[in-house]
Amino acid sequence: MLHSLQALASRAVIERAILLANHVIAGEPVAAQRLAAHAGRCLVLEPQGWPALLPPVPPLGVRITPAGLLEWCGDELPGAPELRVTVDASNPALALVRALGGEKPRIEVAGDAQFATDVNWLFDNLRWDLEDDLARLIGDAPARELSKFGGSVAAALREAVRGIGSLASRLRGGRDGTGGPTPR
Repeated sequence: MLHSLQALASRAVIERAILLANHVIAGEPVAAQRLAAHAGRCLVLEPQGWPALLPPVPPLGVRITPAGLLEWCGDELPGAPELRVTVDASNPALALVRALGGEKPRIEVAGDAQFATDVNWLFDNLRWDLEDDLARLIGDAPARELSKFGGSVAAALREAVRGIGSLASRLRGGRDGTGGPTPR
């Protein structure tokens, strides 16, 4: 029963993630144009090194539609996808912290070079314009203020992550930052 609940939750999360990705892609006509050139092609995103203690995360297969959007392939992965992207998922918590700090995860790409170039362009250039979406719901001024607040919180989180990362690297090096051994 727990497995079936997990499967239902996974489907719901994947479906919502695809909807969000399509919303972001549709908001940037150049992105949709770049993807439309690859209509019918498939991409498989695979987590690599996922911790055994956590529930398994299956590979995610998506097909590019003629409109330049993403369509989830469901549980059946394409046999020979045109592009395979492997993401280092050996430490999901660290990956999340690094993402908050603005770092991209370590990935490996195999497949069609032009398709890989266009997908990489999406990762480098697409951003969700949350302020614009909020403005449609609550108006421009409140959306702007919420966006400023969110930006401040995100900046504080990035700074905290950098500080923690710096401290961790100093501790790994056995130094306290003054050149001497770490006090015990």
